[in-house]
Amino acid sequence: MTATSFGSCLREMMDLQHTHNQQVHPQWHKQGYPFHRAIWTECAELLDHYGWKWWKLQEPDLVQVKLEIVDIWHFGLSMIIVAEQSVEELAREMLEREQDCSVVGPSFIPSVEALAQQALDRRFDTIAFMDMMNALPFPLQDLYGIYKGKNVLNRFRQANGYQDGSYQKFWKGKEDNVHLAELVLTVDPYDAKFLSELYSQLENRYCELTAEGQRL
Repeated sequence: MTATSFGSCLREMMDLQHTHNQQVHPQWHKQGYPFHRAIWTECAELLDHYGWKWWKLQEPDLVQVKLEIVDIWHFGLSMIIVAEQSVEELAREMLEREQDCSVVGPSFIPSVEALAQQALDRRFDTIAFMDMMNALPFPLQDLYGIYKGKNVLNRFRQANGYQDGSYQKFWKGKEDNVHLAELVLTVDPYDAKFLSELYSQLENRYCELTAEGQRL
């Protein structure tokens, strides 16, 4: 992946994020929403899925860890849009951090804590974010695919009663996030039909596995 190609992916993700945020408020970027607070809260949830307790045996749930990272990216993107950061400069910085093998960042948990610390200071630190990604590892290409997938899931939730409480988040014992992670692997995120194809697959699985879906 080149800086130019990732720049295109970054613009697409920013456009999707902007559209999603508009569902909350048409002028969301002028509301002063505390995206930084959402980031450090998500960091805590991420560590619970990864495991940090020394007094008990814990195995990382990497599917949920990656989904939490994608949630953090939603809020990070929102801060990037509000700050009007240069897309070209940001794409180059993130890609260089991923590709520069001479850069040895902190291990996973310290990198998550560094990201949370910066969020407490009301900043989204892309270097700390990339260090966390590299330590897992979680390539930018995979972030792009799962981010787009989560955007589709968010739209699907809203269309199926998320706000009024009728939406079922667990489908036959598994959270919808987990079903999403499975379905994303079956669709090419660079395909022009990715968004519509994934939405259709989510709809089919929801109707098949939930009582609410069967009533649609």
